[in-house]
Amino acid sequence: MDELYREQILEHYKRPHNFGRLEDPDLEFEDTNPFCGDEQHVTIRLDEENRVAEVAFDGQGCAISTAATSLLTDELVGKSRQELLRLPKEFVLDLLGIEISATRMKCAMLGLKVVKSAGLGEPAEWEDEGAQGDPEAERTADGI
Repeated sequence: MDELYREQILEHYKRPHNFGRLEDPDLEFEDTNPFCGDEQHVTIRLDEENRVAEVAFDGQGCAISTAATSLLTDELVGKSRQELLRLPKEFVLDLLGIEISATRMKCAMLGLKVVKSAGLGEPAEWEDEGAQGDPEAERTADGI
């Protein structure tokens, strides 16, 4: 089963959904993972009921970071700002479907952190996102 999820992650990495930037977004934020250099920028347009009508992201990063944000953005249309802010990290981990090591957790959570920060209009307070380490060594071990 992990192999199916790995293939899905690689597919979202190679061809991420909702990739790009929206013109004149209502919500916008960008952030980086200083440990491995992942960078993500999210733009969100709200509808008249203040729910996500469109979402896009861009940036650069590893397979886990890009795939996690691609999968996450697929799930955001129709959600209110409050729903964005309440999304738990387990939501993203379930979308990924594989075990994520403490070192790779920052990669997996970057998109969620950026989406929550966009919803707040300022950097989101963030609990421990994982451990500092060498993500490159883990990429080789994970095969992703």
